Parts: sequence; C-alpha cells; structure tokens
Amino acid sequence: MKKMNALLEPSSPLLGKIVDKYHELSATDATPLARQSAFHKFQLLGFPTIKHEDWKYTNITRFLKDEYALEAPKVNAPAHLVAKATIPDFECYRLVLVNGTWNGEVVGGPLPKGIDIRRTSDAAKAPEYAAFFTGEFAGSQHFAALNAALYTDGLFIGVDRPIDKPLHIIHVYTGDRNFWVQPRHAWVLSQNAELSVIESTVSISGEPFIWVNSLTEITVNRDAKLDHVNLQIAADNVRLISHTTVHQKKQSLYNNYTFTLPGAGLVRNDLQARLEEDHTETHFFGLYLTAGDQLVDNHTLVDHQKPHCFSNELYKGVLLERSTGVFNGKVYVHRDAQKTNAFQQNNNLVISKKATIDSKPELEIFADDVKCSHGSTVGQFSEEALFYLRARGIGEATAKALLINAFAFDVTEKIKYAPVAEYINQLISHHIPVNHAG
Repeated sequence: MKKMNALLEPSSPLLGKIVDKYHELSATDATPLARQSAFHKFQLLGFPTIKHEDWKYTNITRFLKDEYALEAPKVNAPAHLVAKATIPDFECYRLVLVNGTWNGEVVGGPLPKGIDIRRTSDAAKAPEYAAFFTGEFAGSQHFAALNAALYTDGLFIGVDRPIDKPLHIIHVYTGDRNFWVQPRHAWVLSQNAELSVIESTVSISGEPFIWVNSLTEITVNRDAKLDHVNLQIAADNVRLISHTTVHQKKQSLYNNYTFTLPGAGLVRNDLQARLEEDHTETHFFGLYLTAGDQLVDNHTLVDHQKPHCFSNELYKGVLLERSTGVFNGKVYVHRDAQKTNAFQQNNNLVISKKATIDSKPELEIFADDVKCSHGSTVGQFSEEALFYLRARGIGEATAKALLINAFAFDVTEKIKYAPVAEYINQLISHHIPVNHAG
C-alpha cells in the first residue's frame, strides 16, 4: 500500500478504517471481485496530492486531518432541511435520501409505468441490474475507485419511456459525529426514454464534519434525453466530492446544469461525458458562487469518440471573500471523430482582492475536420456598467448585485423549468451581498 500512503501515514486512523471497511464489505458482498478490483486501483492511486496534475490547485490535505467514521448514522431527515430543498410550485416526483439511503417513499403521486427506482443495495443483487455494478470502473479517478470499493447504498434509476414529471432527489446529510459516506448511483435510460432529474444536496451548518464521496454512472441510450440539474447548497461542514460519468449512445442528448453556492468547505465536481456513438449532443452549464474560505473545483471532460457530434460548455464563477475557484475543462476529440463541433467557455468575476481563480480550458484534437474553440476570462465589475447604473440613482451595492445577477442569468436561463430557475435565482440573490463583495 505504498502508493496509498502518499497522503496518509501508515498509522493513519483513516487508512486503517478504509482497509477494515473494505474487508468487512467484501466478506458479505455478492460481487466481491468488483470491489476487489476497485480497491486495488485505489491502493495504486492513493489519495490525490498537488503533485497530481488534475489536483495541483486543490490541496485536500487539511480536510483529511479530521477523524471520520466510515459508517453513516441511520437517522431521519430533519423536516426543515427537506423544506429548504423543496422547490415551490414545482410539479415533480420527490425522493429523499438520508446519508445516501432512500427509504422507498415518493412524494408527488405514484411513479408512472416506465420508471424503476431502487436502492443500490437492492439493484446490485437483481440479475437484470447487477451488470451495472459488477463491471470494472473505467478511468483512474482516486475517489471514484474508493467509492466503488466501499459503497454501501445509493439510488438506481431505470427508465424505458418518456416520464411525465421531473424527478427531484434531495440528498440530506446529517449526524452526531464526523463521518464519511460513499453513495453510488446508476441511472439507465433505454432507447427513446426521456427524464429530467434535479438533485439538491443539503446539510445543517455547525454539525460535525461530513465527507461525501459520491459516484454516479449514467447511460443514455439511442435517442434518449436526460436533463440533469445538480444544486449544491450544503453547509460549511460538508466536504463534497462528486464523480459523474455519462455514456452516450447514438443520437442521445444529455444536458447538465451544476450550481454550487456558498457553503460546503470543499467541493470537487468531476463530470465526464463520453460520446461513444455518432450524432450525440452534450451541454454542460455551470455556475459557482463562492464565499468565505470555500474551495470549489470543477473538472470536466467531453470525450468525442465518433463523428458528427456536438458539445457546448459554459461555466461561470463569482468569487467572494477569501474563496478559491478552480475550473479545468478538457475537450478530447479522437481521430475517428470527424465533423465534431465543440465549444467551451469559462468566465469569472473575482469580486474580492483575496479571492482566487485558476482556470484551465483544454483542447486535444486528433481529427482534422472539426470546429472547436475554447476560452477563459477573469475580470471584475465593468466600470462602465457601474457608472451607467449609478447615474440612474442606483446605489453601488444594489448595482453590483444587479450585475452579478445578470452575469449568472446566462446559466440559469438555460433551465427549462421556470420554478427551478426562479428558485435558483432567489438563492443566488440571497447570497449576493452587499457585504460579501469587499
């Protein structure tokens, strides 16, 4: 386990707990070989350090110094947290997961035909779904490998037709001690299926530290469509590591909208779309509004493997106080992926002199008949725009708030459900301050 100790001493309590937890789970698991493969991969990779290229701007050492139990408390969801995450006037099916586990309840009426939702712990045992958990996890992601080795539960969603209402999944994290939780999710859209999913992550400020290491693997089959909104509004006691891989088949469409608001001390979003067949389409939209000592890192990969595919990516950041933002987006175009159209843009407003942003958009192109572009900007408030607003009797704080809202609107306007967009805009307005800017 030499590699595994790169960030943790051999005597580290966390390292010992990881080994013990793996042996405990593999002894009772119906698919021990999959866990074994993932655990061996994590042994080779260890925890990432700033010496790893993809983590050079995100130092997690200080977050790993705390003690964590690897068993999530079994508690009920606090009603006020669920209420906080509930979107007003939004017609949907709502599910609540507490510390990664769903109790089977659905609010908003019985689920229609064509959608099958199960706990991961049940789906992994079902012959028709076991293949989604027994295969070797692709890639070399440190935390994804750890999740595949230690997960205990999560949510499986299978869809075989268009679903009439969106699905709102509320992830609640709460407990009376520091703990680490590893929810694993698998979503599968069959041919011609359509689904919209909104995920909200919430916690209670001031509680013990909670480390969430989630893994979501999504398959969007031929002519299927998935809209996926990820709303991260957890409090400052949460460290949130999220890895999502999307496998897209012919003529499929995947739209992702990721919103990270002030709160969680550490957020790392690894989002990957693999366009595995021709004529697929992918859109990534992201907004991160950071404050305090928050560290928010968005890493994206759009992997164009076949011809005649289209991808568009727009991420925007507003950085306040002493916060740090990281954006690393890569578009990879394989030799066979001729006629690819791929666009990527990252724009940032750094409001405070103590805030920082590291932006690194990348293109790797091995095909010769493509249209690809990328760009990145970092700036402050437009003096012309401020002067224009001030000249019309608008105070400086209000003028700055209006400009931030306008900056964010480019992302929120892409959401097709008006109640969701309005809810997110209200959250953004709540966090824009008047006192945050300095």
